[in-house]
Amino acid sequence: MAVPKFFAKVTVIAYKVGHILYTIVTQIGDKAARWHRGGVAARSEIRQYRLMKPTSPPPSSTDRAVSAEALAQDLSAAIHAHRIAPGMKLGEDDLSDVYGVSRTIVRSALQTLAHQKLVDIKRNRGAFVASPSPRDASEVFEARIMIEPHVAEVAALKATPQDIAVLRQHIADKHAAVVAGDRGQALALSGRFHLEIARMADQATIADFVRSLVERSSLIIALYWRKQSTLCESGAHHALIDALAVHDGPATHELMKYHLLDLQGGLDLHKQASENLSLKDALRR
Repeated sequence: MAVPKFFAKVTVIAYKVGHILYTIVTQIGDKAARWHRGGVAARSEIRQYRLMKPTSPPPSSTDRAVSAEALAQDLSAAIHAHRIAPGMKLGEDDLSDVYGVSRTIVRSALQTLAHQKLVDIKRNRGAFVASPSPRDASEVFEARIMIEPHVAEVAALKATPQDIAVLRQHIADKHAAVVAGDRGQALALSGRFHLEIARMADQATIADFVRSLVERSSLIIALYWRKQSTLCESGAHHALIDALAVHDGPATHELMKYHLLDLQGGLDLHKQASENLSLKDALRR
């Protein structure tokens, strides 16, 4: 009789355990179903949000066409041609409007020009075309007088007929700019004439230094010029070409030295030129 009672108790226990397990499984199943439905709904909402959310607009065709490097080069040319004057503020919004590019590209271009010492970036004030002091002007020309005659002498030993042709074309282009009344372009071409001679010397490190000095000289001339001869007289350039063409190093050295001294003498370091033009008007001239 004990055995049937034992089986009866086991049966009751098994039934209770089974009921408990069934309840647990059912609850788990319900929760899983709710989680699944919730997950589907959530994914649906995410997909819908992604469809409704506006994506970032792709770069405009102008942004793609005008890189920060190209913008920096254009602004540099405007500075060298004196279309934008030393001390002029280079507002990011104005530059963005003029060139049709993002402010990110404008900032990158201004940083490049700041590295070249053509632009000063002032904290909480923005970017300005660099405005060299009289002391800066003296130091720049002293450096040029020390370096460029040596560079010209080396260039005379390496000059090719093609090099001479390039220099003669620079003179012709500058003369055309003077006749057209484009003083800024004439000045820019005069600077390039000196850079071509540095290129001919085939000394990359020195050529980079000369480039920096010539670029800063453009700002100095914009501030302190006092006579037309400051634009680099064609006679001096013609004499330099003649010496380069016959590979006369010593003569080229002396001609470059006196040419730079004359250029420095054409400056009035006690006065500064000024021009009241807005940035937009200056760049659109």
